[in-house]
Amino acid sequence: MKRRMGGLARVPWVVLVGLSGFTPAMAQERTAPRLRIEAEAGPLWLTRNDVRIPPATGTEFSLLDLTGRGPDAFWRVTATLRIAERHSLRLLVAPVKTTGTGVFDAPVSFVDQVFPAGVATEGIFKFNTYRLTYGYTFRDDEVWRLQVGGALLTRDARIELRQGGRVARDTDIGFVPLAYFAAARSLGERAALVFDLEGLGSPQGRALDGVLKLNLDLSDRWTFGAGYRTLEGGADVKAVYTFAWLHYGVFSLAYRF
Repeated sequence: MKRRMGGLARVPWVVLVGLSGFTPAMAQERTAPRLRIEAEAGPLWLTRNDVRIPPATGTEFSLLDLTGRGPDAFWRVTATLRIAERHSLRLLVAPVKTTGTGVFDAPVSFVDQVFPAGVATEGIFKFNTYRLTYGYTFRDDEVWRLQVGGALLTRDARIELRQGGRVARDTDIGFVPLAYFAAARSLGERAALVFDLEGLGSPQGRALDGVLKLNLDLSDRWTFGAGYRTLEGGADVKAVYTFAWLHYGVFSLAYRF
């Protein structure tokens, strides 16, 4: 199998369903300026990317047979604005794109085309998400900061197969509401353990995006973080059947204005 690094949008739908650790060490966060920008990057692996389109007549296959499991590179950026003492808004931009070439062991019916087995086939998986999150801080003391809220996810997704002159693709632009919860535990004056989760499920599908990481304040304005993120979900509806599971090695750098 020959794969190309998608660079996840060439390094700088799911749900799925990105969350970034929104908190540096809490003692400094309370007195920090209102705006915080965070960039996140690192390696990305996929352990599931199952597709059947349309569900009634299409062939179920794993797109990983073409794109591989990784690692690829990813990046995402968040901007968090404290609009009041206990209220915040967060905007996320999180592109994902992987590509690769492989062969199917059996013929695959996808969208309106049939792709024969044993022929080099290119697969493209794109899942860009844009998210607006509202958070309410209901506890904020020397040890814990806890938030709840909700988010609106906008997805720009595409799955595409190319084999010689044969091309088939499925695109999807849609909106998904999510619940939000975040917790940060202080580990001292300059360190905090952060858990951040957005997600929601229903009989038709689910979306889950969560991160666990350690944040270290490098100065009064700069924070470095490292940890693990997972993004899992998909849809089983009349038009499509798609489920994916992504795993991220997270390294982040945040600046407080």
